[in-house]
Amino acid sequence: MIDLTLELACRAVDAALAHARTFGKPFSVAVVDEAGRLVALQRQDGAGFLTVDTSQAKAVAAASFRRATSEVAAARDANPLLWFSLPAVTGGRALPSPGGYPLRRDGRVIGGIGVGGGSPEEDDAIAQAAVRAIAD
Repeated sequence: MIDLTLELACRAVDAALAHARTFGKPFSVAVVDEAGRLVALQRQDGAGFLTVDTSQAKAVAAASFRRATSEVAAARDANPLLWFSLPAVTGGRALPSPGGYPLRRDGRVIGGIGVGGGSPEEDDAIAQAAVRAIAD
């Protein structure tokens, strides 16, 4: 059952971009549904062209693994082979780097949000702000 609405996805993107302004540089923010399909994407003026792809891939990873991408990235030390093979296995669709979080409703993952354009810490903070803003 997919119940991530466009309205909710846009609220998450808006909250993320509002927090992104505090860093004084441009970002891209993507929201995908639980199956990893794009629901909303915004690229601020001046954001790098790859940030569109990285933000979406972080959102896909967060929705797929059902956890923050920073947690998935931490697993690379335990299993480096997984880390290096993941892009090939997913066709480049999932990027387990900081800046992605699952979106939940009633305790169930309904999608993911991903942010690209800053440092891992900045991307992560922006995604967290969006998750807090739409928490049920």
